[in-house]
Amino acid sequence: MNNNKEIKTFIIGLSLVIGLSLLGFFIFKGLKTFSDKDRVVTVKGLAEMEMKAESATMNLSFSFSSDYLQDLIRQTENKKKAIVAYLKSKGYEDADVKINNPEVTDRQRYYETRWRNGQEVEVKIDRYTVHQSLKIQAKGVENAEDEASQIRLGLISKDLTSDLYVNYTFPELNSIKPQLIAESTKNARIAGEQFAQDSHAKLGKIKTASQGQISIMGRYYYDEEGGSIPQEPYIQKARVVSTIVFFLE
Repeated sequence: MNNNKEIKTFIIGLSLVIGLSLLGFFIFKGLKTFSDKDRVVTVKGLAEMEMKAESATMNLSFSFSSDYLQDLIRQTENKKKAIVAYLKSKGYEDADVKINNPEVTDRQRYYETRWRNGQEVEVKIDRYTVHQSLKIQAKGVENAEDEASQIRLGLISKDLTSDLYVNYTFPELNSIKPQLIAESTKNARIAGEQFAQDSHAKLGKIKTASQGQISIMGRYYYDEEGGSIPQEPYIQKARVVSTIVFFLE
């Protein structure tokens, strides 16, 4: 009988010890977790990636103005045909040249007010303006600027002077965005691990993360915080800085 009481007493005591031990363990873990919430490090991860243009086109345009629309249309048509003939003589095919429809502006007024010698005067202007544009497919991306310069000089020599500039088509930003963000996160973790090592701690999980705006740098884009800018017009650099907060253990 006494043995049964001793066994029950032992079981109850053991249960109490185990229960108190578990309670103490969970209290310790809770306090540790609570204290760890304030032990964080904020780091930034930079990632950059160059993008090469997929294609290049040369945009050519010219315009004439006059009070006589039919004469303008005829003049525009003659110059357009002469330009196309020149391009074909340089090896460009019909498929390489896209001719847009001419744009006609009718001002409907023959005079406009301008300032001359400190006073307003009525100045005669042409009623109509006809604008013609063509798009030429460049033979290459890397040499498109030189290609455009040769065409520009050739047209000037034939009294066919026109505005001409090169436009580049780059890959969609979404095609490199995942890789760019992954790289910036990786670099942020490297910086965090270095900080944790210097602090004799261990880098934990991510608490919060924010992706910075992706900026583009190149001849036609500029970012004051972007560092070096690609010199080649057919190269752009995509750049992103991610800010990540890690727990420290």
